[in-house]
Formats: sequence, structure tokens, C-alpha cells
Amino acid sequence: MASSVHSNSDRARESSRRQKKKKSHGNRDHHQNQNHIKWKSQAQQEIYSSKLVRALNQVRLSPPNEAPRRGRAVREAADRVLAVAAKGRTRWSRAILTNRLKLKFRKPKRQRSASTAGNNRSKKPRVSVLRLRGKSLPAVQRKVRVLGRLVPGCRKEPLPVILEEATDYIAALEMQVRAMSALAELLSASTSAAGSSSAPPN
Repeated sequence: MASSVHSNSDRARESSRRQKKKKSHGNRDHHQNQNHIKWKSQAQQEIYSSKLVRALNQVRLSPPNEAPRRGRAVREAADRVLAVAAKGRTRWSRAILTNRLKLKFRKPKRQRSASTAGNNRSKKPRVSVLRLRGKSLPAVQRKVRVLGRLVPGCRKEPLPVILEEATDYIAALEMQVRAMSALAELLSASTSAAGSSSAPPN
């Protein structure tokens, strides 16, 4: 009799655990779908575009002969605004924001002397153990590792987390591309209109 009561209680606990697990998975999937819908909405794109314009106005652009530095400044501003738009709800957005803070407070590296630089060149390049270990991994694990490196903040995360973050990150990047393309079209149209208005009449 006592054993049957124990078995019934165990079953009840197991069923409640399953229901909680199913509910948590359902909430996570619902939240993930909501994020994807959010990135595809026109309202979110307009909010991002307005914040991006403000951020680009504050960017200190380097001279025209330093084009790579200018491109990097624009890309960093666009990514930072995208992470702010995500409101820190994802790993990739938190990673972008924390990386920005680390770069801000990092001390500048000291320049090496010519003698130490010459000694370093003469040394043979070391092959890291991680690189050798990575070559022996199966193809799927190698691809998962590459995907984890591409998504900010997911380098050491398990596959389900990487996939969840990657899907949200891709949707956010697609919205970023749409917003920046629309801004580029507006800028080109305004410059062409300004050029035609300033041209002298025949």
C-alpha cells in the first residue's frame, strides 16, 4: 500500500516536472518568435534608423585618406545601436555592449622596441594546442565552433544556445541592412537633388 502511494507521488512529481519544462520551453519559443517579429516590423526599423542617425552624427570621422578607419567607426556605431535596440535581452547584444566598454577603458599598448621586434621575428611560429585539437574534431562540431565565433558572446556556449542566439542575431542584422540601405538611398537622393538645384541654368 505504501509503495503504491510512493509510486503515485513520484508519478505526480514527474508529470509536474514535465509540465514545467514544457511551459518553460514554450515561453522561450514564444519569446524567440516575438523577437523575430520585432526585428521584421517597420516600427522597429524606424526606431533603429533614428537612433543610428543620432549615433552617426556623434561619430568622429577620420580624414578621407583613412577610409578603413572611417568604415570601422560607422560599423561600430551601427552594431552598438543594434545592441541597444535589443535592450540587452540576448547574449550577443550584451557581448557587443560589454566589448565596447572594455575597449573604452583598455590601456593603450606600449610600442615594442626595434630589438625586441627583431627577436620576435626570428622565432618560429608556435602552433597552438587548441588549433591542433580543433582539427581532430568532427565536422559538425567544427561548424558549431565557427558559428559560435561568428555570433558575439557565444564562443563557449552549447549548440541550443548558439542556434537560438544566431537566429535572433541574423534577424537583427537583416533589419540593420534594410535600415542602412534605406538611409543610403535617402542620402543619395538628397545629394543628387542638391546638386541639380545648385547647377546653373542653361
